[in-house]
Amino acid sequence: MIRFLIEIICVLYLIRVIARFLFPFLFQSAVKSAMNNAQQQYQQNYTQQQQTRKEGTIKIDHIPEQNKKKGSVPDSEGDFVDYEEIK
Repeated sequence: MIRFLIEIICVLYLIRVIARFLFPFLFQSAVKSAMNNAQQQYQQNYTQQQQTRKEGTIKIDHIPEQNKKKGSVPDSEGDFVDYEEIK
């Protein structure tokens, strides 16, 4: 029984030592592959944008709406609440 426990402890210790060296290597290779994939996608998107747009053209993503009334409070400012000052 004692021999079995000693063997289990030795096996677990060996697994721990091997994992200490193996996991950083696996993690590093996974990070490198993810970085390469992201870089390739960025380059593909960049080249597609450059090919579709001619030189000297301007692209506007968002045109804000013009307020119909000048001096009106936009909705994002909140509601006006009437109050009376108490003296």
